[in-house]
Amino acid sequence: MGFNCGIVGLPNSGKSTLFNALTKSNVPAEAHPFCTIQPNVGIVAVPDDKLDKLASIFKPPKVVPTTIEFVDIAGLVKGASKGEGLGNQFLAKIREVDAIIHTVRCFESEKVSHVYETIDPIRDIEIINYELILKDIETIEKVLSDIKNKAKSGDKKYRAEADFLEGLKNHLLSGSFAKTFSVNDFFLELFNRLFLLTSKPVLFVANVSENSLSVDDVAFSKVKKYAEENNSKAIKISAKIECEIAELPIEEQKIFLADIGLDESGLTKVIRSGYSILDLITFFTHNEKELRAWTVKRGTHAPQAAGKIHSDFEKGFIKAEVIKYDDIIKYGSEHKIKELGLMAIHGHDYVVNDGDIIFFKFHI
Repeated sequence: MGFNCGIVGLPNSGKSTLFNALTKSNVPAEAHPFCTIQPNVGIVAVPDDKLDKLASIFKPPKVVPTTIEFVDIAGLVKGASKGEGLGNQFLAKIREVDAIIHTVRCFESEKVSHVYETIDPIRDIEIINYELILKDIETIEKVLSDIKNKAKSGDKKYRAEADFLEGLKNHLLSGSFAKTFSVNDFFLELFNRLFLLTSKPVLFVANVSENSLSVDDVAFSKVKKYAEENNSKAIKISAKIECEIAELPIEEQKIFLADIGLDESGLTKVIRSGYSILDLITFFTHNEKELRAWTVKRGTHAPQAAGKIHSDFEKGFIKAEVIKYDDIIKYGSEHKIKELGLMAIHGHDYVVNDGDIIFFKFHI
């Protein structure tokens, strides 16, 4: 698994339509609130030009792309943190994802009702954000109560943790997200154990009409500005159009996209942006049976990258033989790379780069 994203937003923001477009599923996407009750899950192969080009060089019997999991989480409403609209159940699902795709309605439609009647993307964003913050405060208060009891023993560690949590709680009470709170190494483990909703990276997806896809759009401009001010990213797509595109053969998809003035699909846009906010890269392995893509965080060292394949690879790591992507594309064969001495041998300290083709050596 590469990574997973939870799709959130107000009811009728286009969450389930977007989910259907991304995953080619057929979950209900109705023009009334709370169509989604149980979260829907879909796993999608990540489009990757590098993988395609490597496949044309290595010609393996099998090509395995990395994947992304999308979770369609039911619409959140005001009061979700207190259980409104089954909010507690839905908020709990967000804890399990790596990143949040926040779908924001930016289109007018008489056929699709808006839970708050008018189109106001910033108001809608802040309703969701407020509920996420309230839920995080509730989480902190539960842990803080326990730690305060332990601190009564006079243990300095627990007193320090209580002070840290009080500071974090006050930060949230000011309307700020947990991810903007300064956490030193001493408290990092405690912070990570909280699994706070507002500690996750967010991608805002402005769901616009077809007419707004290739022109400046006031509603999207507001979302983009909000995202930039909050250290996030924003993209715009039309979930309705993406569903139509997803039903077409690949070649026809390209023609359709060109006709409406786009050079890539919403799926590609979402995945590329998701990789960016999570700071992910892809490396490759190949043998006589398959060529496979793997996803890791930027900055991952070779043994940990090997551990993505199998834990034994990390434990018994000896070395990594690495071919650079640009070299294999330039020279066209593994044989030529070896002949030119361009296959490098690296040890435990090697930091994996995007596009590396790696042969791991290990002992059991």
